[in-house]
Amino acid sequence: MADLDQWGQSEVLTFLLRYKPRSEEELFDILNLLDGYLKSSSPSVVMAATKLFLVLAREYPHVQADVLVRVKGPLLSACTSESRELCFTALCHVRQILGSLPGHFSSHYKKFFCLYSEPHYIKCQKMEVLCELVNDENVQQVLEELKGYCTDVSVELAQGAIFAIGNIARTYTEQCVGILTELLGLQQEHITSAVVQAFRDLVWLCPQCTDAVCRALPSCEDTIQDSEGKQALIWLLGAHGEKVPNAPYVLEDFVENVKSEMFPAVKMELLTALVRLFLSRPAECQDVLGRLLYYCIEEEMDMAVRDRGLFYYRLLQSGVEEVKRVLCSPKSDPSLGLLEDQTERSVNTWASEFNTLAPVYGRERWALVTAHQPAEPSYTCSPCTDSRNRDTESLISEGNKEVLKVHPDTSSLTLIPDVYLTAEQFEKTWLSLEMSCHLSLPWCGTVHPDTIQTALHVVHIHTIAMSKAGVQPWKAYLSAQDDTGCLFLTELLLEAADSEMQVSVKQSEAKPEALQTFVSALRTVMGTVAGLGS
Repeated sequence: MADLDQWGQSEVLTFLLRYKPRSEEELFDILNLLDGYLKSSSPSVVMAATKLFLVLAREYPHVQADVLVRVKGPLLSACTSESRELCFTALCHVRQILGSLPGHFSSHYKKFFCLYSEPHYIKCQKMEVLCELVNDENVQQVLEELKGYCTDVSVELAQGAIFAIGNIARTYTEQCVGILTELLGLQQEHITSAVVQAFRDLVWLCPQCTDAVCRALPSCEDTIQDSEGKQALIWLLGAHGEKVPNAPYVLEDFVENVKSEMFPAVKMELLTALVRLFLSRPAECQDVLGRLLYYCIEEEMDMAVRDRGLFYYRLLQSGVEEVKRVLCSPKSDPSLGLLEDQTERSVNTWASEFNTLAPVYGRERWALVTAHQPAEPSYTCSPCTDSRNRDTESLISEGNKEVLKVHPDTSSLTLIPDVYLTAEQFEKTWLSLEMSCHLSLPWCGTVHPDTIQTALHVVHIHTIAMSKAGVQPWKAYLSAQDDTGCLFLTELLLEAADSEMQVSVKQSEAKPEALQTFVSALRTVMGTVAGLGS
């Protein structure tokens, strides 16, 4: 090792990840021999040595914690490097470490203050880190720093700083609400929009700040022009309009301009908000609600908005008490979404991803980037579909549309992105078709429904229904359609004690080549997600 340059040392340290020590004594002999490389002047050697220590010491949390303390210095140096690429990568790894060791870099929080010359993507990463380093001792300094970024010429950076303050407000509510309210006085469109969005999330997570937020809302409607800001403001006025004196009249202004509104999501939010406010202030809202319902049902061209209007119209016909039962039912506890399983914060959940591109891309994005890597499951099909050899498939991009292709000597398949089946259509079609193919995919670890759904969506396989995480047995039903109109319906089934996921596929037309290609695509996506989950 001493005779190698830094790149050779990095390669050797990476190669050693393949070795499994035969005893505890051998393990610590190896770690003692490699201990000096944690102090190397080369960031690549330090990162490779750190990963090796974390992986080999997976059963010794105290060793892992000690290594992460020792690597703090080299990582901080990399975070202030003149190389923007190295700086960004180091920041991503700092965030990964903070997921398991909150406050690990708290004493060095000033190292993560943004420099004027830094690009916005580094500044945004630093703001994310600052949110995780806030404590009672440094909260005032961090908030002052973030407040300065809120008036940056970059709209993205300014809004990111506002959202960061909103994130910190979950713990330090009074201080942050004061800063956000002060920012409204600037009357800048993008600032007001971001502040109102932060208020919306904060009111849901911290109900105790509702009164302060409602006092700050009047006159915000004059500045907001973007869709996200309008939706946030309308939601606040609908959910807490009884505390905002001019709430019905602000919503009435939105109704007056509803014909020129470009965003259907704003119209749908407006419908819900007016119905909610009608329950607490009926005299002021009855007329404007009637006008909005008439427009949405009789004149609106967007079917989603029209259906929402019809729903509320029929619900109101059932009586006010029924409307209250539906819209004012007990709400879920917002704190439940903030509680994380402690096992997810363990170093071992990400040790194998350390010093790779996974922290840079993020887990879900990295899963999509590596989705072309084939899995090796057992594969059994009916006789009509196993006559051809399987080829490797690739995911290519054509503009904004991904198309699945296989080797031209066999077949090709194009899945249509915008074809969706309802649950009723799926059930009726599924029962009418014979089984075309059955797969057994190796599976290890926890099922993450959101990750699976995101990965499948990229290749235009749509989710009809999916069990929640932790449900046993876990099931999912999927649909896809190619450019010839052929449907592919799929059932996923994972029993509690199984190490394999059972996949059943039905096809609306007998097309063995297309079926084979679809199965290859599904096998690739699920194989990648399974590897990620394990």
